[in-house]
Amino acid sequence: MHPATEALLRWWDENAREMPWRGIRNPYGTWVSEIMLQQTRVDTVRDYYTRFMARFPTVRALAEAREEDVLKMWEGLGYYSRARNLHRGAQQVCEEFGGEIPRDPETLRRIRGIGPYTSCSIASIAYDVPVAAVDGNVIRVICRLYGLGDDPTETKARARIGELAEELVPEKRAGDHNQAMMDLGATVCVPGTPDCERCPLSKLCRARAEGTAEELPRLPKARPPREKEWDVLLIFSGERVLMYRREEKLLQGLWCFPMTEGHRTPEELRDAVRRRYGLETEKPEPAGEARHVFTHQVWRMKLYLLRTSGDAPEPAGMRWIPRGEIRALPMPTAVQAARRIAETQGERD
Repeated sequence: MHPATEALLRWWDENAREMPWRGIRNPYGTWVSEIMLQQTRVDTVRDYYTRFMARFPTVRALAEAREEDVLKMWEGLGYYSRARNLHRGAQQVCEEFGGEIPRDPETLRRIRGIGPYTSCSIASIAYDVPVAAVDGNVIRVICRLYGLGDDPTETKARARIGELAEELVPEKRAGDHNQAMMDLGATVCVPGTPDCERCPLSKLCRARAEGTAEELPRLPKARPPREKEWDVLLIFSGERVLMYRREEKLLQGLWCFPMTEGHRTPEELRDAVRRRYGLETEKPEPAGEARHVFTHQVWRMKLYLLRTSGDAPEPAGMRWIPRGEIRALPMPTAVQAARRIAETQGERD
């Protein structure tokens, strides 16, 4: 066993973080947790994981669920394509593998939403297959441990990192080793300034010896998110509000209120609603502003209340939703401010 692996497992035995998806030897539970943990903090995932597993305790239960119910359980966790792919992947497991999640990483990668990292995580953690699961935390640990200064997003450098990570995986306890690497990167070998005094690999770490730990890994600068302006329209017909289920790639399958790109005057909005939805409304009333940050864009939203007649027709692709039923629909965090307003508004006294 590699000296770094021995030191890491000793550290793990004493410092492993307790999480509801650890120590269960359940490939489905591991799969759910790994998908939730993508680009999401552990503290956020804990409660979501517990609720999700209570609602969909088996891969077959998830496969048989409605997509809308799955999205509702995912509400607020973000990156909703993860939930849709997990749902479709569960259906694929039931259709192609009889409900049994494969143990082979290559076979796992055939399942919707499972890539190289997740396949190796499931195989090693649930089945103890000796393969390396390489995520951002592991990349950082490897770059510092071996003093790698190349851009890890480049193909050649990423391949080298993968080779070095594989050399560290033990024949037994592969899952513990991979989780230890993830924990080390998340709690000790963190971005920026690592806590080298607490690191079990400090005596073996080339970056620490050379004084370059804070510089590694050398990642390219991320592009700033693009800002977009929206007017969000809370159009009421009596106690019902106009909503639609998004088909766009971003937030697909979630329920939203009508939105128009850019900011308009109230009169311009009234004309836009007449042209687009065939609805005559009273003058829009400003109802506040909201802002939401996605990975690649920022939404700056102005919210407006509009009221039309109580027997207004239902525009194509839209639905009139009773105010009391709004909360039951899966909705993105981006429009939660609008939802709160909609739930407290309606037909005037």
